[in-house]
Amino acid sequence: MTGTNSPRATGASRASRVSRPSARELIEAIVDPGSWHGWDEPVEITTDDPEYRADLERARERTGLDESVITGEGRIEGRRVALVACEFRFLAGSIGVAAGERLVRAVERATAERLPLLAAPASGGTRMQEGTVAFLQMVKVAAAITDHKAAGLPYLVHLRHPTTGGVLASWGSLGHVTAAEPGALIGFMGPRVHEALYGEEFPPGVQNAENLMNHGLIDAVLPLSRLSGVAARVLRVLCAGDAVPGVAPASLPATVGAGAAAGPTAEVGPGAPSDAPGGTPGRGGGSSARGGPSAASGNGHGGAEAAEAKGTAAHGEVAGGRWDAEAGPPSAAPGHVAPGGCGAERGAGGAATAEAAGPAGDVSAAHDQAALAASAGVSGAPEGVEGGAPAPAVGAGPESGEPGRRGDAAPGSAPVAAPGQTGSGASTEPVPGPGVPGGAPEAPGGSMTSAPGAPDDTEVGAAVPSAEVSIRASRRVERPGVRDLLRVAAEDVSPLSGTGAGEHDPGLLLALARVGGTPCVVLGHNRRSARKGETAEGPGEGQALGPAGLRTARRGMRIAAELGLPLLTVIDTAGAALSREAEEGGLAAEIARCLADMVTLPAPTLCLLLGQGAGGAALALLPADRVVAARHAWLSPLPPEGASAILHRTTERAYEVAARQGVRSADLLAQGIVDRIVEEDAEDAEGSGAPDAFLSRLGRLLGAELAALRAQDPDERLAARRVRHRRIGLPR
Repeated sequence: MTGTNSPRATGASRASRVSRPSARELIEAIVDPGSWHGWDEPVEITTDDPEYRADLERARERTGLDESVITGEGRIEGRRVALVACEFRFLAGSIGVAAGERLVRAVERATAERLPLLAAPASGGTRMQEGTVAFLQMVKVAAAITDHKAAGLPYLVHLRHPTTGGVLASWGSLGHVTAAEPGALIGFMGPRVHEALYGEEFPPGVQNAENLMNHGLIDAVLPLSRLSGVAARVLRVLCAGDAVPGVAPASLPATVGAGAAAGPTAEVGPGAPSDAPGGTPGRGGGSSARGGPSAASGNGHGGAEAAEAKGTAAHGEVAGGRWDAEAGPPSAAPGHVAPGGCGAERGAGGAATAEAAGPAGDVSAAHDQAALAASAGVSGAPEGVEGGAPAPAVGAGPESGEPGRRGDAAPGSAPVAAPGQTGSGASTEPVPGPGVPGGAPEAPGGSMTSAPGAPDDTEVGAAVPSAEVSIRASRRVERPGVRDLLRVAAEDVSPLSGTGAGEHDPGLLLALARVGGTPCVVLGHNRRSARKGETAEGPGEGQALGPAGLRTARRGMRIAAELGLPLLTVIDTAGAALSREAEEGGLAAEIARCLADMVTLPAPTLCLLLGQGAGGAALALLPADRVVAARHAWLSPLPPEGASAILHRTTERAYEVAARQGVRSADLLAQGIVDRIVEEDAEDAEGSGAPDAFLSRLGRLLGAELAALRAQDPDERLAARRVRHRRIGLPR
């Protein structure tokens, strides 16, 4: 199996023992006969990795598809609806750059054309062969879904067997209403990875649809035969602003009678919709997505806020067409919806159309590096690397023979250049898929590299450590953490405790502080024990982050937003908590909500990648305006041992896999994921010397970065952040 988090063939779930419909069969069962229209453009295979190419070719032959995702539109009881679905037989439904781009463009098109969106994931998560840049696709998919919901458009999710990993922790957990297949395996960490990392199977009976419904994490368990009818009924409520054919708007009842719906059935969770008869759907004829007023459905999780939004209209604007990476996202502020009808406008006989708002204006993402360097006490530092050390160059090296396939281009959308190409504009060729991991070369003992875009006379001479060297350095017990950073580089530190709603997770530190002289909210992974003499209690080494920690992080985000303070996130984690309590406590959903909050947060945001950056716990704190990384910091879809277990069924090739995935700070800089690298002295990396000099230097730089972000125009800064994350995996 070449995807991620795929279930065992003999898994305990009922769903693993029965035949499951393909993505095409699923779509045919949901939409009205003859109404399906696909949106996908062909995807080419461009990877130079012979094993990965062979995997892709076999997947294409087996499924008849060119990628793991199908997107398009159809009608459900006459209503025009956009659909996205995963094909698990295509590399375990895994999401790489091409699949991620296809998803995002479909969501953007649904938003621009004012269509409700139904997603049907069945996926092991990130495609391990494409590494960290594929992992980051979850950020931009979550951002696109957030825009769609903010535009007052419904987002429905039907989780299929199996749905795990980054897919569950992003677009699989953001639905207004969420259902799942009976017996489906639904969980953050797939069984194989858990067993590889911990030497034991995950507790039975936890990662299944019925258990998650009982814990309030999904709204219903529905077989495919009922999905279309339930979706139609839910949309009749969430799109309540649409005119009903044959009925004058003034004659519509203000409320639904008590007999309109019966109570929950054995397959539907408490409070979820039932299938009781109660009238035929008020839909008919064609639609072009630009009809009458739309109903807002809120931005909450599960179905609760969707139900609260029943009959509530919102007003505003959304761009009338697709948007590209240069133009920025649709103008879809929460609670503002363009005149247009949630997919229900009538056909040729009098269909209404929304006025196009036009694409967002160009956004300048310039950041004055000279001023930053001066204020941080650094002179002559080229873009990307602190302290004057040049950044690694983009280019193929011993680690960079990873996949590079072409993605799809939605009709009318801007073409995308293959990762690794230079230039600020998109290529004129049809869409490229994945970015090339391992973009910065290395040699034994390190290689000499220079900063992308640096002047021709940029000094060359910085050694880039191997992935293994950096990962080992980041795992040293003596390596400084967020507590050490605050001790050395911050003043007026006031720790805050927990969520404010009765939960506390020692794996997440939340504090108010002045870092490098700039006031901010700090939240970071707290992997170290409290030192002698410190008053705040801390966890033991390697403290995993659970759902309560992520809810604490979201509390910090709210404080920053309410007070207009910059937010500093510090990533240093070996991974999220993997336990019954974490799964049933909504770990994956909290990661998804952190992503949604971070990409839309009005406050200035700065991320420091300080050490380990394993999995969703790291990703949840990453989507900031700017990202600074310590030289030995790294970011990966999973701990390297987990990725090795997926690809090679052994943990012994962990460092080899990490090198190919492009996890190092140098690789992240080359991909545009990191903006600046702070060099570490040998003593810093080994923990044999006092780290205070490194932390002091780091603190000055962070303070300057925070101050610069705070000085930017808020609208331009937020728009630049959206463009930044929209372009992940695409040419810089």
